[in-house]
Amino acid sequence: MSTATSVQPTVGQRLAGLGRTLVSPRGAVFLLLVVLLVAITVLNPAFAEPSQFIRFIQRVAPVAIVAIGQYFVIVGGEFDLSMGSVVTAQVVIAGNLIGQDDAKSLPVLAFMLAFGAFIGLINGLIVTLLKVPSFIVTLGMMLALLGATLYWTGGAATGNPADGFREIGRGGIRGLPVIEILPWSVIVLAVVLAVAIWFARRPFGRTIIALGDNPTTARYSGARNWWVKTSTFMISSLSATVAGVLLVGYAGVHPSVGRGYEFTAITAVVLGGVVLGGGRGWVVAAAAGAFALEALFTLLNFAGVPSTYRDAVQGAIIILAVAYAATTIRARRKGRALEAPVAPLSPAPHSPNPAPTTSPESATKTSPAPAEEQDAAASARPAPIPSTQRADNETKGGS
Repeated sequence: MSTATSVQPTVGQRLAGLGRTLVSPRGAVFLLLVVLLVAITVLNPAFAEPSQFIRFIQRVAPVAIVAIGQYFVIVGGEFDLSMGSVVTAQVVIAGNLIGQDDAKSLPVLAFMLAFGAFIGLINGLIVTLLKVPSFIVTLGMMLALLGATLYWTGGAATGNPADGFREIGRGGIRGLPVIEILPWSVIVLAVVLAVAIWFARRPFGRTIIALGDNPTTARYSGARNWWVKTSTFMISSLSATVAGVLLVGYAGVHPSVGRGYEFTAITAVVLGGVVLGGGRGWVVAAAAGAFALEALFTLLNFAGVPSTYRDAVQGAIIILAVAYAATTIRARRKGRALEAPVAPLSPAPHSPNPAPTTSPESATKTSPAPAEEQDAAASARPAPIPSTQRADNETKGGS
């Protein structure tokens, strides 16, 4: 009787595992973020001051929140191109409905959350029930919201919400040592990220990932695919709403304040190693992708690179990140296929009860079972279930 012994990994094995994690699509974004922050500090040493760094987090918070919402849509196998227009619409709603009356802040905030959930619900239902590709649905919603916003504002900056509402985006807890101020937007980002991590680990969050990986398997497991996918669009629109509330504080009320946020969110999610098409990704890496992207733009700004190159940089990042992730996944699958164990064809030499082998001669000498026994065995087996259209429709009813 042998005793099982646990083998502790050596220091070299642990370092090798850490290195493989850092070069993986999910872990590379953290290594990239560290390199970018060090490079920014070299060009501008004042960036390393705690007060300046906390301001950097405050500036990235809306982008990171939008990226978290986009993560759930992409990991579920879809896209949401309407996030930027939702951000713009929410900023305009806050600026024109609240005005200088602080008493309207809470009612308007509740209306903004309901409006965001409604936009996500419409997107999700059209995608799931009408079977329209999410790219087309959210692109149409983006244009519709943008047109409605431009019609409302006339294309100019209108509205000025009360200072109490704007304090959410530009205020914070003041008088703190070292960092001087802890912005509310940083606290909101921490809460949203914590909720997203908790939600992703819940059964419903795992169902979203399973749906993006294999919709057929998720459907036969009993998941309501239409509701799971619709909920991802609602989460996305709600995250855009929260980002809009923060942007009111320091970005002002302008019909172009959220323009491009959808592509920035997709770039951040892809940079975080989330696979386009769904099924693989980590919400923390998606948020880190937003920080890495903003750090890259900050580095280019300090290096004197014109801001007109920003869109070109985003496009290059999307292409390179997707190509790197696809290459890494194919290499891993190929390695696992080569390392797959082969089942032994003969019993183990020390097996106490080796399986009996039958020679070809004995097999030919074996007489077939009588006809009566064959009929009895056939009648004992259950009849096969016919594959009908009705049975298939009933199976799909759970989705």
